[in-house]
Amino acid sequence: MTTNLDIIRATYEGSSEENGKNLLSVLAPDARWTEAAGFPYAGTYIGPEQIISGVFQRLGTEWDGYNAKVHTYLADGDRVAAFGVYSGTYRKTGKPMSAIFAHLYCLKDGKILSMEQYVDSHPVQQALLP
Repeated sequence: MTTNLDIIRATYEGSSEENGKNLLSVLAPDARWTEAAGFPYAGTYIGPEQIISGVFQRLGTEWDGYNAKVHTYLADGDRVAAFGVYSGTYRKTGKPMSAIFAHLYCLKDGKILSMEQYVDSHPVQQALLP
């Protein structure tokens, strides 16, 4: 039996392509994905199409080597938290960054209903500055 923790792990621990496919397969049609204030993609995106175009396509085109490496997962019923470090180099400036993050997911019946991002956005913002 696949657990909520298994579902979330599968969106981080493979190749970018595998992670993306796994994420798409478990996003609820009306999933809410909230990027934190201060992050370049801040705001709430509703549904897989907005989430992919508003966040993941931008990450893939604006950053080199962008990665979200999780070091700790915590599961409590329908909630799973992932804690880790973002890294990558912003293409326009050539500046690298490393920033800690936490993602809090809410799931139901094997689908992600929501994700809330918490991030130290200062290092990310510094990478954006010329």
